[in-house]
Amino acid sequence: MASALEWKNASAGYGDTIVLENVSLSLTPGESVSIIGRNGVGKTTLLATAMGHTTMRGGEVLLDQQNIATLPPYRRALKGLGFVPQEREIFPSLSVKENLEIAARSGYWNDDRIYALFPRLRERLGNMGNQLSGGEQQMLSIARALMTNPSVLLMDEPTEGLAPVLVETLQDVIGKLRDEGALTIVLVEQNSRVALAFSPRTVVMDKGRIVYDGPSQTLRDDPERLTKLIGVAE
Repeated sequence: MASALEWKNASAGYGDTIVLENVSLSLTPGESVSIIGRNGVGKTTLLATAMGHTTMRGGEVLLDQQNIATLPPYRRALKGLGFVPQEREIFPSLSVKENLEIAARSGYWNDDRIYALFPRLRERLGNMGNQLSGGEQQMLSIARALMTNPSVLLMDEPTEGLAPVLVETLQDVIGKLRDEGALTIVLVEQNSRVALAFSPRTVVMDKGRIVYDGPSQTLRDDPERLTKLIGVAE
């Protein structure tokens, strides 16, 4: 089957520093994959390279089998890449409604579907971005990415810093997005429990390379192997 998103022998980094080294990873349309690993091993850089926020040193990034490695970030977004950054990066001086409107493009995701997915955002429509809680800001960041109506959604540690009850809420949300099957989803997640529960396929990174790409169940069933791969017991 043709790939929806592919890193093909990709090497990339920031300035003269190379972080990713010859990484190859491919997702089919509608597939979800979790990316785990210790801090600083290249997980965020993998997503940043897809979005055009790094310096490519070799290889390609393919979206719907077209090489987008030389395109600026806004062109990649227009072609169907949606991004939920680790820092959320909502507009603090715009209301919830304005944050969504500024990103909106025609397609499946519209106001009604967003508010059905995130009822809390409907309640906070008139609030400025800087008046939202951390959990609400994360909901808005995901909602804003969906309003661009992407074919591929990249999510960088969406549960980071959130209370357990909010982590469960977001797990339910991203689970619904996965189960609908219309989106190809890449989830970078520091919490291996959340990551392994999210997708049937998990990728483990270490020192800018992929050291495991296989069934999540294998890692769930072998905690010792998981610990050796990521260096942290969950």
